[in-house]
Amino acid sequence: MYTVFNEDEERYDLVEEPDPSVDYTYADYVKWKFKERLELIRGKIFRMSPAPNTAHQQILMKIANEFYNYLKGKSCGAFVAPFDVRLPVKNRKKDNEIYTVVQPDVFIVCDKTKIDARGCCGAPDLVVEILSPGNSKKEVRLKFELYEEAEVKEYWIINPHEENLIVFILNDKGKYGNVKMYADGDALTTTILPGYSININEIFIK
Repeated sequence: MYTVFNEDEERYDLVEEPDPSVDYTYADYVKWKFKERLELIRGKIFRMSPAPNTAHQQILMKIANEFYNYLKGKSCGAFVAPFDVRLPVKNRKKDNEIYTVVQPDVFIVCDKTKIDARGCCGAPDLVVEILSPGNSKKEVRLKFELYEEAEVKEYWIINPHEENLIVFILNDKGKYGNVKMYADGDALTTTILPGYSININEIFIK
């Protein structure tokens, strides 16, 4: 069951699960008024994990603040969830041609033509996802495949519990063939932001 807003009677009602045999598009997504935060992955509806915990939010704010300060006056921009990222396939950008809409925790876009009034249409240059206890292995694997397929240049997965960070860098074959692990005391850099560096310990400061 999902909770959806009933505009006529101004209340939230429970509705049946969406038809699993249907491949939904962004054209459907923009019409929905569900109370829950949802993502659309290859035409299927996914509930997002329960509300993030304190550690998740502290790390998100730290990363977002770091990016914001570094990018002042630069061409790239940083964004945080909730913010829709439409991931077209083969440059099919019409609403009824897009089957994937995600909400990364933090992401950077350097091509400002991808940003419009409804969010981002196209692959970000860098995506940061912060793991929560509610994240399933299936969800983590799906996101990895989606970002690789969309050719997101860098994909960071931050694990608050283990206090480490994995960076996947897209190679010239369009695969995440370059993988780097960062942990206690390491200096994190990125190919997307020349000159940027942060000590991993700063990310996990309580």
